[in-house]
Amino acid sequence: MTLTTEAQEKTLNQIPEEIFTQLLLSRNNLSGIELIKVNLSEANLVGAELSSANLSGSKLKGANLSYAKLLQVNLQNADCAEASLFEANLSNAQLAKINLCGAFLWRAKLTRTNLLAASLCETDLSEADLSFAQLTEASLIGAYLVKTNLSEAKLCGAKLQEANLTRANLCNADLRWANLTGADLTEANLEGANLYGANLTDAKLFNTIMPNGAILPNNLAVA
Repeated sequence: MTLTTEAQEKTLNQIPEEIFTQLLLSRNNLSGIELIKVNLSEANLVGAELSSANLSGSKLKGANLSYAKLLQVNLQNADCAEASLFEANLSNAQLAKINLCGAFLWRAKLTRTNLLAASLCETDLSEADLSFAQLTEASLIGAYLVKTNLSEAKLCGAKLQEANLTRANLCNADLRWANLTGADLTEANLEGANLYGANLTDAKLFNTIMPNGAILPNNLAVA
């Protein structure tokens, strides 16, 4: 049985939280549902339909949201540390100040997603699509961004120390005042990117395409 959004909202105040998980597991269409500050830690939500849902402030630590549809979802201030979001679709989502540290978002879609001041330390975003994403002041220390699409992304003031950006697409990205200390930019494409005030101390720039289109030679590191 598929519940309507109105019926879902009325029911949520009458049933315990473990039932929420059962609803999600039953593959009901929960688009637009209100689940503010709900505890769904370790929940199995593979393939869940939660587009436009409000999960702000909720706890989803260690939850499995692989293949989930989360378009325009509100996960602001949510705790999704160590969650699995393999190939999940979070396009146009509101993820400001979310905690995704240690999470797995390989090949996830985050086009035009708001990740303002998000915590993404040691998060695996390899081959994810973050084009046009808002990542101003986000913390991506030690993050895995191998072959990640960050074209046109706003990374002003972002913390990218020791991040792995090998073969990442950073074309026209805004990296003003970003901290890229020790970051690996091997074969990354920075053409058209704004690096004003960025810290590239000890960054690896092997065969990197720079903002002016020049390709740096092998074995060059910024001291």
